[in-house]
Amino acid sequence: MKFFVGDDWAEAHHDVEVMDAAGRVLATARLPEGVAGMARLHALVAKQFGDADPDEVQVVVGIETDRGPWVAALVAAGYLVFAVNPLQASQYRKRYVVSGAKSDAADAHVLADMVRTDSHQLRTVAGDSAQVEAVKVVTRIHKTMIWERTRTGQRLRHALREYFPAALVAFDDLHAADTLELLAKAPDPVAAAGLSTVQISAALKRARRRGIGEKTEQIRSALRADHLGQPAVVTAAYAASTRALVAVLVVLNEQIKTLEKEVEANFGRHPDVEIVLSQPGLGTIYGARVLAEFGDDPHRYANAKARKNYAATSPITRASGKKKVALARFVHNDRLIDALMGQAFAALNTSPGARAYYDKQRARGAEHNPALRQLANRLVGILHGCLKTSTPYNEETAWQHHTEPLAA
Repeated sequence: MKFFVGDDWAEAHHDVEVMDAAGRVLATARLPEGVAGMARLHALVAKQFGDADPDEVQVVVGIETDRGPWVAALVAAGYLVFAVNPLQASQYRKRYVVSGAKSDAADAHVLADMVRTDSHQLRTVAGDSAQVEAVKVVTRIHKTMIWERTRTGQRLRHALREYFPAALVAFDDLHAADTLELLAKAPDPVAAAGLSTVQISAALKRARRRGIGEKTEQIRSALRADHLGQPAVVTAAYAASTRALVAVLVVLNEQIKTLEKEVEANFGRHPDVEIVLSQPGLGTIYGARVLAEFGDDPHRYANAKARKNYAATSPITRASGKKKVALARFVHNDRLIDALMGQAFAALNTSPGARAYYDKQRARGAEHNPALRQLANRLVGILHGCLKTSTPYNEETAWQHHTEPLAA
């Protein structure tokens, strides 16, 4: 006997609907988030069992997320949980309503009916280990901090361009410790022109720069050169904003370094670390991100193709009549594809097989990014095979069927 539950979740509550195998609605409710809500859900579902043996009943849940305490509690209760992509649910909703009308209760109905009729097309919540979940937490916040540093750096660059263009000539890296130290001391053109050689060289030494003497003169000359500027009151306002942005960048740099150590520590405790690090182009950071986003459930990917599709490195085919095109997947996990493309680029200098495979794609007329994506796709397949067989990467085995130079 099966019961199907649609769970439309929000931050403070869950709208749920219980449905039987024939599609009849048995119960609906709005439940609070947390322990109380979960207890009420269990009671609501158990009420439908009647005289049936609980061991012979399966409860299937559809919900538009795959993480969080609520989902973990559903899995722990023995429910079969399907994480439904919101895009899929949105398209499925059109089977019921074409007017565009939407409500939380109606969405719960859609999810219940969706797992009742189309569960074979959906993906269950992965049974990842707690260790890989910990790796995911730290790798994601680490990458988020890096993205935030980039955004803040762009804001700083925009501000400097508006009132202090000499700084952009003097400093080639706005994230660097020496740049931030000097901008904090002298955030406006007048103060920067007054920086002494000793002050500049001291900042460079603390940042462990090379060629300090030459670099000091370049910075000093650039800061004292003539540039167009703004009125004094406007310059003072911009200087205040620069101080704030510099302070944020200093904190972000510190936290990125701290989180990098957390990534290394958590990744280093995972049993698959040696296999992942054996892959070409994967160091500790990229390796941790790839493992975290793929997860470590051994049954999640039926084959290498399934892993490639999830990674979005494999193309999608659109065929109609005589027309057939292969396109890149634009719906993807940004963090995963970023790490995989980074791995592919790094592998060009560490793996002869990867280099030959990339050159082969370029020789066929592929541009750099498409060729790199094809290489990333191949590397995902290699990683899948290594994880499936618990075997470290082997250069000859990995490329013997794909590159003529290695076969010769």
